[in-house]
Amino acid sequence: MDETPDPAALDARRRRLLFRANHRGTRENDILVGGYVTARIGAFTDDELDQLEALLELPDPEVADWLTGRATIPEHPQQTLLQAMRRAALNVSPRTQ
Repeated sequence: MDETPDPAALDARRRRLLFRANHRGTRENDILVGGYVTARIGAFTDDELDQLEALLELPDPEVADWLTGRATIPEHPQQTLLQAMRRAALNVSPRTQ
């Protein structure tokens, strides 16, 4: 994982998304989503930033259920990003999911 980025070194879009990812409204999602985004925001592509923006609009309870494995991640435009976050949250390799 990357080191925690210096927010001042990030462009405005990344700073905004980093803040939103770490202030979801529930502590569980602040940790799950925010932790993932904090570690990787500097390396996200424009497509991944688009996916993240859309994911941040999803309801917290659903996101928490998907990321903790309480619910199956449905076919969704942000499915790839959600699966990567889930692997990170559950600390499993892509081959075992």
